[in-house]
Amino acid sequence: MKVDLGKPMNIGEKAVYRFFWTLAWIVAKCLFRFTTVNKDRLPKDKPYILAPVHRSYIDSPLAGLIIKRRIRYLGKESIWNNRLGGWFLGVLGCFPVQRGTADRAALRACQEVLERGEPLVMFPEGTRRSGSRVESENMFSGPTFVAARAGVPIIPLGIAGTDKAMPHKARFIKPAKVFIVVGEPVLPPKFEGRVPRQAVDDLTEQLRQALQEAFEQAQTLLAGKSRKNNKRQTV
Repeated sequence: MKVDLGKPMNIGEKAVYRFFWTLAWIVAKCLFRFTTVNKDRLPKDKPYILAPVHRSYIDSPLAGLIIKRRIRYLGKESIWNNRLGGWFLGVLGCFPVQRGTADRAALRACQEVLERGEPLVMFPEGTRRSGSRVESENMFSGPTFVAARAGVPIIPLGIAGTDKAMPHKARFIKPAKVFIVVGEPVLPPKFEGRVPRQAVDDLTEQLRQALQEAFEQAQTLLAGKSRKNNKRQTV
């Protein structure tokens, strides 16, 4: 199945994207006062996979707000049943993937996005998790496989505080301080032809370790900020 990745944005669509990106950035800045660390590790004009930890629904939009460059996301295909909604999500960077079908189509689409020179968000933990650890059994190999096939770096993204802003099963978002740490890029080795399974597994473990390190740095920054606030309140 061929996934529709959309055409390059025209001038009008770029204006729409910039307007809503700016609006979302202002709202997120007011709600979460988010701070991004090591943003210079993100390539300015080359493709890469951005791989965040996943502790809350708001991880996705926050990942897209750390840079002005449009980042691509996978979206549930049924959303595109509404033409206006599908167009709007497409402008924001989403492309439709049919759930329940072979993962190969989605992975091919991800690879094509990268080959077009665009950055892409993929959550290596798959779904939302809890706790301060990135566990090996929760890691999916999709991001590392795609990165190896496309020959692009994977950038781990540690996010701390979103689980307080919108915990699991919460219906509403509440203000909370958020720290985002851009981790050290994970570079896949070069392959000609088929990517060996063992190489993908090794790369996935390397990504897990880098993601854990970035996550711990974000948690440390958040804890330090909380201690400072507590001291101010007791003075």
